Formats: sequence, C-alpha cells, structure tokens
Amino acid sequence: WELRTPVESRQGLYPTVKRMSDIALTAVTAPIWVPLALLVAAVIKASSGGPVIFRQPRVGQGGRVFTINKFRTMTTDAEQHGPQMAVEDDSRITPIGRHLRKYRLDELPQLWNVLKGDLSLVGPRPEQPVFVEQFIHTIPFYNDRHLIRPGITGWAQVNHGYAAGTDETRVKLRYDFFYVKHLSFWLDLRITIRTIATVLTGFGSRLTTCACSS
Repeated sequence: WELRTPVESRQGLYPTVKRMSDIALTAVTAPIWVPLALLVAAVIKASSGGPVIFRQPRVGQGGRVFTINKFRTMTTDAEQHGPQMAVEDDSRITPIGRHLRKYRLDELPQLWNVLKGDLSLVGPRPEQPVFVEQFIHTIPFYNDRHLIRPGITGWAQVNHGYAAGTDETRVKLRYDFFYVKHLSFWLDLRITIRTIATVLTGFGSRLTTCACSS
C-alpha cells in the first residue's frame, strides 16, 4: 500500500500546522478526557470483566499499519471467527458498549494515537488491513484515502456515519475523497462542529468501521 507521492509535498504548510494543532488540542484537553477515560475504564471492568482496552491493526497514512486503541464494547470472543463487520442490533455488543458507542466514548483511547502521530483529530477513518486489501481490489482509487493521516472523526462520519459493507464503503469513499481534495482549516473546523452534534445525537452509532470487537 505504499503511495507514490506524500500529501505534504502537495498541500503546503497546512499538514504541519494541523499536526501541531492536534498535539496542542489533545494536550490542553487532557484534564477533561483523561479522568473521563479512567471512569469509562472502571465501568467497563466492573460491568463485563475482561480487557478494558481493545487493540487492533489499522492502515494509516502511506499504507503504514499501526495499532489503534479503543475501549472494548464487545464480548471477549467477538472475533473468534475472524474479522467481520458489525451490524444493527449486533449481539456481540455489551449493554454498556452500546452506550459507549452511541456517544463515542469508546474512542477516547484514540487520543493517545493522536499524540503518537498515528491519527489526526480529523481525517478519514482507518480500516483493518484485511478490509483494505479487499477494498483496493474492488473499489477504484480506494487507496487514495491513505494520502493523508486518518482521523478520529471525519467528513464521511458526519455526513454518512459508519459503513457496513462494500456498497456503503463506496458511498462513504466519496466523502473521504472530498476531504482529501479540500483539506483545510475551515473544513476541519466545520467537521469538528458537526462532530459535536453527532456525538449528542448518536448519529451513525449502530456500526463500526470494520472494527469487530472495538
């Protein structure tokens, strides 16, 4: 999945400014999200036992594979038959997991991925390698979404929600391409504002981005 031309060489200084902003915003808000994350971890441990954090390989910028961190919202045996997409009313999701997904609290550990440089606060959502391999052979230009750093939230998330298969992924990909093409501060700001509304309403929370046990 190596790419021919890194996006930084085509988009001036904004990717650098964006990266600095990611670090600054994540660090400044740490007094809020760190205690909240600790509370969520305690609730998960008390309600379902097992691991609190779910780790999974994802494909990031330039095709680099990294490990994403999320709070576990599914049963510990959710992937016993291999990776699969979540569906509506998925029986593998724990009761507390449904609430965490609805309000995106399961994604709090991904702020650590932001600090490490794996993720941005805003960008296309990263997928599992097994699904990326499938999509790049069935969806034209799918790999172009890896031109930039993936994000916790993105233009596709606030407009379409999560995808549950190849057909929905094709639709969602149009939003990813729009974001890659029009990457800017104002677009990031617009996505951030809409993400707050998304969290409050729970829009698109029934699915995951191919993260079966996330």
